[in-house]
Amino acid sequence: MTNITVFGTGSWGTALANVLADNDHNVLMWGKTEETINEINTEHSNNKYLKNITINETIKATLDLKDAVHHASIFVIAVPTKAIREVTSHISEVADGKKMFLHVSKGIEPKTFKRISEMIFESIDPKINGGISVLSGPSHAEEVAIKHPTTVSVSSENDEVAKLAQDLFMTDYFRVYTNNDLIGIEIGGALKNIIALAAGITDGLNYGDNAKAALITRGLAEITRLGVKMGADPMTFLGLGGIGDLIVTCTSVHSRNWKCGNMLGKGATLNEALEEMNMVVEGVRTTEAAYYLAQEYNVEMPITSGLYRVLFEDYPVEEGVKDLMGRDKKSENI
Repeated sequence: MTNITVFGTGSWGTALANVLADNDHNVLMWGKTEETINEINTEHSNNKYLKNITINETIKATLDLKDAVHHASIFVIAVPTKAIREVTSHISEVADGKKMFLHVSKGIEPKTFKRISEMIFESIDPKINGGISVLSGPSHAEEVAIKHPTTVSVSSENDEVAKLAQDLFMTDYFRVYTNNDLIGIEIGGALKNIIALAAGITDGLNYGDNAKAALITRGLAEITRLGVKMGADPMTFLGLGGIGDLIVTCTSVHSRNWKCGNMLGKGATLNEALEEMNMVVEGVRTTEAAYYLAQEYNVEMPITSGLYRVLFEDYPVEEGVKDLMGRDKKSENI
């Protein structure tokens, strides 16, 4: 049994806490909402994020950050990208000794263009850095919570850290591979949300399967072009953290990004869609970051650029589709 703290009480953090508890680890969850913390402790549920799911009764939850930090030397960071620096900085302030950080968030920080592992590295005292890793792949929390077979990858610059994370999470319904391409896994996990937003738009417009299949395929090309320029292995994008995650996020009604895009395709404004979602839609922030990253790395990303105009310049979605279809003739290899 290993003591593990999960920071974040959303759907993904809760589902992963269940996986760890099913492996007989001693899991403590930390969050900021008293109502959610009390529900986890007394009702063994988290109905705001995972309806009709029973949480392992051994899991406890706390509002006290110090208790959460002192409980374990292994931390699962399951908070939105915009909260990464704040939460890990606070952890660093009260931590003593080496701590292993495994994040499960998917995004890129606007303006700095930092990947999440880089944000964590910059936010914590080097004295407590016991290794940073990422767990990613085709894995909706709703399905993990009901123990449907799920397969993901975990990656770190330190192979031993990745193998430890693999051991912690492996169950008969949750299979974990290791992958040594940290950049590729993080870029694939972040940028697939952009394509999922666009896929939701195509479905909202009732453009059918042909359009969505082409969008996913050309979206993967964009992700790969930028990822390789940033130092990733192109083969990573043909794996679980690339095409696997892209498929599930673009085709499932569980996907927040697909849902948001679907509302946009049906005529909602971005603000209207986000208000109705009442949950973090990482693809919106990531689209902004990737739009400027493409310019910095001189990478052609027409889907990302078109979506940026729709999200941030009030460009009509139908016009955006026309622009993509009317681009100059090209070879598919370009």
